[in-house]
Amino acid sequence: MDTNPRPRFGIMTAPSQVGYHELLRVWQQADALPQIEHAWLFDHLMPIFGDPNGPTFEGWTLLSALAAQTERLRLGIMVTSNRFRPPAMLAKIAATVDVVADGRLDFGIGAGSLPSHPIARREYEAHGLPYHDAAYAVASLAEACTIIRRLWTSDQPFDFDGRYHQLSGAFGSPKPVQRPHPPILIGGRSTGTLRVVAEHADLWNIPGGDIDDAVRRSARLDRLCAEIGRDPAAITRSIALPVDYQRPGAGRAAIAEAIDAGFPHIVLMLPAPYPDQVASWVVDELISRHATVPVG
Repeated sequence: MDTNPRPRFGIMTAPSQVGYHELLRVWQQADALPQIEHAWLFDHLMPIFGDPNGPTFEGWTLLSALAAQTERLRLGIMVTSNRFRPPAMLAKIAATVDVVADGRLDFGIGAGSLPSHPIARREYEAHGLPYHDAAYAVASLAEACTIIRRLWTSDQPFDFDGRYHQLSGAFGSPKPVQRPHPPILIGGRSTGTLRVVAEHADLWNIPGGDIDDAVRRSARLDRLCAEIGRDPAAITRSIALPVDYQRPGAGRAAIAEAIDAGFPHIVLMLPAPYPDQVASWVVDELISRHATVPVG
């Protein structure tokens, strides 16, 4: 495996406090610029910033719409809350999006919001969703990843009798376009989640801000991979970095630091309102000195 992979840049547009056509505009602009290779939404049902009663779109429904109106970008949810949807239903949703996108889905998933985040927690109570403790959420995530992969790859119906999920006669059809399945990105930073990453993920994402902490947790992931006999280099390291349109120099510095620290998969989180040609601004001000245009 390439031990010094080239940087791959993407954007994240939170589908909250913003209109659909604004999001569509940004994604279609990015789709026309090969330096931007991937694009992401988040998975919340109510705002976690700004007006608490403002609009927030459901992530997977919106992702399918954006997949149908783009052609090149890889796309996904950064990251799906495993607490919101039963895993077999999520596998069906994701396979549908991969078909709509003609094989461009990166499947992002995580354990869900922490109990210490009360603004995020309210969306569970508001939608009648159960909210279990962190240990339950992480163990449930591990089972969910197993179920989802089997639904994407199994040629025969199967039963699953787990501690957190039970299925009888489970079968997924249609399958995703990508074989054996879409890349699995798991987001999170706890040791429990990193164990799930070591076993199941093709990419691991951590929110940026404290690069030293990200490096320490990446080293912990290396050790967890070694414990189960998996090559740590098989898991691409991804980091989400905030963007400040007034301080592009700070953004460039954060990108350089992340790449030097071994995080070649860069997700640039764009705040709304979006400048008129925001995707071009991202390329010119943040990406151009780090990126090479992908070939093929």
